[in-house]
Amino acid sequence: MIITVTLNAAIDKTLSVPNFRLGRRHRTVEQTTMAGGKGVNIARALKSLDQPVIATGFAGGPTGTRIVEQLTDESILNDFVRIREESRTNTAVLDPTSGEQTEINERGPEVGPRELELFLGKLVYLARGAEIVVFAGSLPRGVETDYYATLVREVRKLGITTIVDTDGEPLRQAVRAEPTVISPNVNEAEELVGHEFNDEEDSIFAIRELGRLGPRESIMTVADGCYACLQTESGPQLMRAKIEPREPVATVGSGDAFLAGYIAARYGGQSPEECLRFAVACGAESTQRLGAGLIDPREVDRLVPEVDVARLVETTTG
Repeated sequence: MIITVTLNAAIDKTLSVPNFRLGRRHRTVEQTTMAGGKGVNIARALKSLDQPVIATGFAGGPTGTRIVEQLTDESILNDFVRIREESRTNTAVLDPTSGEQTEINERGPEVGPRELELFLGKLVYLARGAEIVVFAGSLPRGVETDYYATLVREVRKLGITTIVDTDGEPLRQAVRAEPTVISPNVNEAEELVGHEFNDEEDSIFAIRELGRLGPRESIMTVADGCYACLQTESGPQLMRAKIEPREPVATVGSGDAFLAGYIAARYGGQSPEECLRFAVACGAESTQRLGAGLIDPREVDRLVPEVDVARLVETTTG
């Protein structure tokens, strides 16, 4: 079983608005509304890939009820802790004429100490039947930045694979808890390492540095794929996976689809190279759809052979 943790779940609206301009009145030509938040998006993609997944986290008020109902309608198993304050609603505006995308994410509810305690108990209970636990997305208000680190340490006690996909100080704290895998994008990795990356040499250096901060393995997503330092039979290995870029319909949630693909392949016992290959195919396929976490497994299978995976060096000490 795979568990996805979304502490700041949301209802996500994605609007397609041609020639979008601030201060103007517009009409959408297409739109989607669905339960969201990074962990929820990952759970949706995993469900599409026929993987056993349970989504958990916090859900509050009528919006929280709607989140749970939508997941249930999608046949995604879920077990959320209900909280007093209202869950958030996020809005993404896509301009198909320019390809530009604008996202407006609400701060979300404030979560109290008792609610955090209830969630920790629920997670430990669920994790006893899991092989992988994924912590993804932002933290709600009132939650200390080391909360992911606390959860990672508790789950690690059970000998379970832990994967973290967040940013900022919560990510910095989480890596110190030594999760199995972290998966930042370039901006998140730059913030974690402490400097910008200008070329491939910088990216290779960065993926080495990420491994030295605490996680056993690290994956940094880029526009055409990823850089990774994964464990192999011969030890830690630097890898580069990429696919020929294609014109996207929308990029909202492509990183979530990427990570879902990686998790699905890892859960299925695939090699590190095949895990990255499948992940990149899932991320690329998701850019052809309006809505986060939406992928067509048949199209993913078609894209897999187009993904190139190369070992950058024989071994590293990351």
